[in-house]
Parts: sequence; structure tokens; C-alpha cells
Amino acid sequence: MSVICPIHRPGDVYVAISRVRDLATAMGFSPNDRARIEIATTELARNLIVHAGGGTLTFSQMNDPNHGPGLVVESHDHGPGIADLELALQDGYSTARSLGAGLPGVRRLMDTFAIESTVGVGTWVRAVKWLIRPRRSSIYER
Repeated sequence: MSVICPIHRPGDVYVAISRVRDLATAMGFSPNDRARIEIATTELARNLIVHAGGGTLTFSQMNDPNHGPGLVVESHDHGPGIADLELALQDGYSTARSLGAGLPGVRRLMDTFAIESTVGVGTWVRAVKWLIRPRRSSIYER
């Protein structure tokens, strides 16, 4: 199941946050991990508006043999692209006179992070948060 959210204006950010929250809740993420996913979604959505003039966010579930279930957040745009990815991923770097916490923050908040960008073509970001269910413990376990 995938949820696709077009992002073109500030109100779209709130729709995306609501949709990803619903999916994260249905998957059983803890309140803390839901908050991390929502913040990462907010940062990616704002980047779409500010830097690319819009794009799409896609939320989906996955099941990885090594990690188990995960929630995937993908951002895609046909904007100007990022000329220097290494620089863009440094804390404090910003071309929009912001705090420069967007992409580095997404990378920190999520468990898996990948980005591809081509100048003049656009940018693709994929971030995954793995659902790690707490292990039940028992005084009777050996």
C-alpha cells in the first residue's frame, strides 16, 4: 500500500503529516518514532516547496528480511537539483537562509537514508524508519 501526496503549497505539508501519522500509527510505531517520522516528513515537504517548487511525497510499508517491517518516505521532484550533495548534507548549510537542518535532520531521524540528485533534473530522497517492536521479557525466560 502506498500513499502519494502532491506537495505544492504549505497546506499540503499538513495533509502529508496527517497521512504519514495514520500509516505509522497503523503499523504500530511508538509515539517517539511517529514524531521522528512526522518531523522528517515535514522537512522533506518544506524542501519540496522551497527548493523545487513542488513535488511528491510517497509513504509505503516494506518488509525487509534483515530489519523487518519499515515505513518508507520518498520525496521526488523535478526541481533544479542539488549541485553539491556533500555540502547540502552538512548541518547548518542552507541556500534558503534557514537553519540548514533539513536533509541532515532527516538523515539523523530516520534509520536508512539515500539521496540522488541531478542538476537540472531533480532530486529523489528515500528514508526508512524500521519498526522495532520491544522484546517481551519475562522473569521465567532462560
